[in-house]
Amino acid sequence: MASDAPFSFLPLGAIIQAFKVKGINIVAGFPTQELYEKHNSPYFGETIGRVANRIKGAKLDSVNGKEYPLVANNSGNTLHGGIVSWGKKVWKGPTPVGVRQIPGVDGLQGGESVQFTLTSEDGDEGFPGTLDVKVIYTAGTQQVDGKEAIVLGIEYEAQLVGGADETVINMTNHSYFNLSGDETIDGTQVRLGASQYLPVDSTGVPTAGPTAFPGVEISKNIDLGVKEPAFDNCFTTTADPAAVPIDTRAQPLQLHVTASHPKTGIHLQVLSTEPSFQFYTGDFTNVPAVEGVGARGPRSSFAVEPGRWVNAANMPEWKSMTLLKTGETYGARIVYKAWAE
Repeated sequence: MASDAPFSFLPLGAIIQAFKVKGINIVAGFPTQELYEKHNSPYFGETIGRVANRIKGAKLDSVNGKEYPLVANNSGNTLHGGIVSWGKKVWKGPTPVGVRQIPGVDGLQGGESVQFTLTSEDGDEGFPGTLDVKVIYTAGTQQVDGKEAIVLGIEYEAQLVGGADETVINMTNHSYFNLSGDETIDGTQVRLGASQYLPVDSTGVPTAGPTAFPGVEISKNIDLGVKEPAFDNCFTTTADPAAVPIDTRAQPLQLHVTASHPKTGIHLQVLSTEPSFQFYTGDFTNVPAVEGVGARGPRSSFAVEPGRWVNAANMPEWKSMTLLKTGETYGARIVYKAWAE
């Protein structure tokens, strides 16, 4: 991307480092790759894999007909792929791949695209099988409500190329957003595109299928304050997990979250082809001040993580949405749109 482009990316984790709207970088991050390596405990901007969110008990109960122990890094579970997960690895790229359209984004202007690739070897953080993985970022603009929105399309693709007959996968991007230009998300107005969620135990692992989230209504504004309300929940747009294909890219884009802040007039939409999204208000963020960047504390930004259901790999009736077999292709799309009044 050009130096004056609204987006910048890093080889480490195929990270989204900048997303600028009206001169404000609305994604949390650091000025250098080295600072991400040292201080990025919240996963700012990272490409998450091999499996986003939590896997219960840090093990795969049954893949290739056997159990696989994984790396435990969160209350006895595996979170976001383990300790040296895909967001902590250096990818090949960015490689320009020409001008592309973003399916489901009508009237896109621009479309300049770059690609990052990674080979995840058999046994990576305990996961079976060797995967060839691809991330493509496509940037452009689109008219939204009479405003010129800056658009970023994210496309994921992965194939199992050896080491096992099947594995599990669930990719997402872990960008955190701050639309206020201030130290916290106080005053941000959010609307969620789903009211059904997966209830969880004390470690964040689902205990049941979808149920209504108390007090959340689709398209009803939620006002985020300095401390409340707190969210770290997986909301779902489907009641039929078995119907979710391993490659969702042909599915229609669904609007997951709409957010805005009255001070800056900045609006954000997060859409994807995925069946669910984790909405997290960043209540446990704790990053020290480093090299000219102020400290980031609780509720300094919020995250929206589209993907498959949490712990689907260990739930027989959910498992198919994450199970990738030899000869198949995993795929997903995420789209961010932002504009200023």
